Amino acid sequence: MEVQETRVQTDRVLTIPNILSMARLAGVPLFLWLILLPEFGGPRSDGWALLVLMLSGVSDYLDGKLARRWNQVSSLGRLLDPAADRLYILSTLLGLTWREILPLWLTAALLARELMLLVMVWILRRRGYPPPQVNFLGKAATFNLMYAFPLLLLSDGSTWLASLAAVFGWAFAGWGTTLYWWAGILYVVQVRRLVKADAAAD
Repeated sequence: MEVQETRVQTDRVLTIPNILSMARLAGVPLFLWLILLPEFGGPRSDGWALLVLMLSGVSDYLDGKLARRWNQVSSLGRLLDPAADRLYILSTLLGLTWREILPLWLTAALLARELMLLVMVWILRRRGYPPPQVNFLGKAATFNLMYAFPLLLLSDGSTWLASLAAVFGWAFAGWGTTLYWWAGILYVVQVRRLVKADAAAD
């Protein structure tokens, strides 16, 4: 993540990119409900959950691309996009951990990184800096995890397809977790430099 911000190009709320981000946010509780439905006596709806997750990935790609192409980068959009990313990751972690598809150590590692980032955001806000913008490394980490989660969901079975999905799912999970922490550590370094620069200026 970067502390520097892309320049706001519009103050409009109802832009196509923002509507895509809002729709992605609205899909979070639906996705979680579909994953957990078998745990509460309902039918397995993994196919529908995967469809929601795939659509969220497409909208994640489109909202940023369209915002830049159509000069519709907005303050609301800069908040909605990373919020939707984190909520999908958190909801997937909760659902897959509940179903014992993900081990607790991986969930703990990803949640610890989120906690670290929240502390850094709090430090920035105390010093009057705006919320950070997701950079390429953070996006790469998110994309890896977004590939890993549906593959790991598909691995919950005994077919050859489930075995193949497990291999690729864990590969993406490993890369995604590594990049997620790498992006977080770089962000901590950036915040530390800002704090030191502020202290020197005082």
